[in-house]
Amino acid sequence: MEQINPNDLRRANFKARTVKDLIEPAKSISNKISVKAALEEMQEKAIDLSPVIDQRGELLGTLSKNKMNRNVGGLGHDPKTEPVEAHIETSNAYCFEDQTIAEAEQMMLSAKVGEVPVVTREKLLIGTITIEAIGQRKDRENACSL
Repeated sequence: MEQINPNDLRRANFKARTVKDLIEPAKSISNKISVKAALEEMQEKAIDLSPVIDQRGELLGTLSKNKMNRNVGGLGHDPKTEPVEAHIETSNAYCFEDQTIAEAEQMMLSAKVGEVPVVTREKLLIGTITIEAIGQRKDRENACSL
């Protein structure tokens, strides 16, 4: 009979865990506000990048504070009346709550990002996951296996 190494079980357990085990609350912005209001919200929340949702909570993309400042200010648009919808980046990475943590980690490493929105299969935003949280979980599980 083959002996099972407990470390193999922990690694398998980590690879099988889903993203919903590590979800953090998302600091999202509505798609119906002005650039000025979005920038103020982002300043208040101390964030440079934010998921954007519609009234249902569906993820539409992300907003970058730097990109909005460059595009709106640089092009002479009025930030009080300019809608954020024109500045939503829709090609950003995100993951589903039922994906494995290992899949999310690989996707984040490939996209070279430290944080991604987490959505349901209907694309409703439920939070975010960070590469840092994944690393901490790995460290804890590795420490337990020693």
